[in-house]
Amino acid sequence: MSRRRRYELTDQQFERIEDALPETGGRGRPYEDHREIVNGIFWVLRSGAP
Repeated sequence: MSRRRRYELTDQQFERIEDALPETGGRGRPYEDHREIVNGIFWVLRSGAP
């Protein structure tokens, strides 16, 4: 088990939203890991990064 960073979701938090995320596949480059994308979005929102 890895250590959770400041802006990352816990396992329980991610499990609650996992079913609402889109399936991989279709057009364009597929997401490799939804959790990484969601954590990145939260990092930008919470840190104020441009």
